[in-house]
Amino acid sequence: MGKRVLAAMSGGVDSSVSAALLKEQGYEVIGAMMRFWPDNKQEDCFETCCSPDAAYEARRVADILGIPFYLLDYREEFQEKIIGPFIAGYRAGQTPNPCVNCNTRVKFDSLLRKARMLGCDYVATGHYVINREGGLYRGDPRKDQTYFLWGTPKEAIPHMLFPVGHLEKPQVRALAERFGLPTAKKPESQNICFVQGDLREFLARHIETRPGPLIDLETGAQIGEHSGAQLYTVGQRKGLGLWKSHLERYVVRIDVARNEVVVGPREACMWGGLEAQEVNLLLEPEELPERLEVQVRYRTRPVPARVEEITPGRFSLRFEEPQFAVAPGQSAVLYHGERLLGGGVIVRPLYNLWEASGRPPRHLG
Repeated sequence: MGKRVLAAMSGGVDSSVSAALLKEQGYEVIGAMMRFWPDNKQEDCFETCCSPDAAYEARRVADILGIPFYLLDYREEFQEKIIGPFIAGYRAGQTPNPCVNCNTRVKFDSLLRKARMLGCDYVATGHYVINREGGLYRGDPRKDQTYFLWGTPKEAIPHMLFPVGHLEKPQVRALAERFGLPTAKKPESQNICFVQGDLREFLARHIETRPGPLIDLETGAQIGEHSGAQLYTVGQRKGLGLWKSHLERYVVRIDVARNEVVVGPREACMWGGLEAQEVNLLLEPEELPERLEVQVRYRTRPVPARVEEITPGRFSLRFEEPQFAVAPGQSAVLYHGERLLGGGVIVRPLYNLWEASGRPPRHLG
């Protein structure tokens, strides 16, 4: 296999250093940025990682490194595969993760096909992920991004490079300084790239909503009013508009058909397991260990779990310790130690601890 690589460049420090390291290691590097932002940015403004300014920075880095640079038009594909399903998920009362879809359906699918058309053997990104011995492993624990790559096709892994995966962020910035890159001190982008500002304002522009009741799980009584059921997420506490005199309440369930948001105590958001669909495994089902770890949100820690049932495209599992706010639409990502095993999209949580404790809710929906 040759050493020609298409380096995905976002105009940030991680992808810039990745391209620089690859060139230093003797690869023939072609820089490319995927254009997602529309011509008219009045309605939806893209974050700094996906903008004309970012493209300018990426091109400056490519010029400094002496590598060719292409701006690839993925506007229609991004709308179809990422933004559209994101809005549809919220419209259905789910909490989708667009970064998972972007990596699965665009970066390591469409971009990999483009790389092959350009005669490249690899696609490289600035993810904090380690690719070794045909598997994907966690990088810097504070920056690890394997959670977003569970949907990667197994056959793509040999063609994926992560030059900064074994480094920590301060080391990456120091390398950027050494290479003389203008992105060395560029701040990180933490938000959804196509949502600048308040997420609820973005959703309200795309989803028809109407006010409805906030229903208390324990009493069945209306204790407030929401501004649209699709604008909330399971486990949410802030922004419910409840008076301080009320007991602390969290979103337990979203009923889009009834336009109701059910709230209750934190204990009512604790679950003992989940069911997931759209499953992708990076090994054969029979190779899954009896005991593994599962992570149900990006910022939560993995917890031990056991798979109860697995069929093509679906699995259910039980946690060894309860998990808070297991939200439909989010990803259930499987690990064995540091190794990424795959994952799926949560369709429903299982084994509610509140109900199992003998305190059934009065409002069942």
